[in-house]
Amino acid sequence: MDYQNRVGSKFGGGGVAGASEANVDRRERLRKLALETIDLAKDPYILRTHLGTIECRLCLTLHPNEGSYLAHTQGKKHQTNLARRAAREVKETQLLITQTPHADVAKKQFVKIGRPGYKVTKVRHPDDGRLGLLFQVDLPEIKEGEVPRKRFMSAWEQRREIPNSAWQYLLIAAEPYETIAFRVPTGKIEEELRDLIGGSGASWEHWDPDTKKYSLQFLYEER
Repeated sequence: MDYQNRVGSKFGGGGVAGASEANVDRRERLRKLALETIDLAKDPYILRTHLGTIECRLCLTLHPNEGSYLAHTQGKKHQTNLARRAAREVKETQLLITQTPHADVAKKQFVKIGRPGYKVTKVRHPDDGRLGLLFQVDLPEIKEGEVPRKRFMSAWEQRREIPNSAWQYLLIAAEPYETIAFRVPTGKIEEELRDLIGGSGASWEHWDPDTKKYSLQFLYEER
């Protein structure tokens, strides 16, 4: 193709680049820019598939190679999603900081006897395929009249690990045992789990005072 004699081109300039050539040049410039600013080994959003392609876990896009992924990271969609996630995390941090402090409540004093035995099993709903978890905790030495308690805690409430919005924590407490915590994926859990002990349905919890075993199962709602 004769690029030199195109309308608007200068003699010896190689012609005016078309839209496709301009896009190729733009992607190459974005890739080089990304190589200078991004370390793929530390990128939390890159996911290499078994097919050899690369997925962006932030934008849910698929790329044939590193060059395509790097160019994507400099694009409008990826940058917009980064800004949204950063804004959401800042908001969550501010909410945590500005929470109204509760009135001081006297803590219960009791001798802890260690952690109870437990078993965690992955479950799947037989009808719609929703995923969930089943927790079984043995509490043979639980205090007389005590009923196990549970609550979900966000990653921003705990101080043991670096906060990560991809995880939340399930806490189970029963005197005189130490409170145990399980890190579980963040997601919308069936509201039915919020029912009192003995709830029915696929998400439930049950305390057996005879065997001293506490069971809790919950399913994630469909996305």
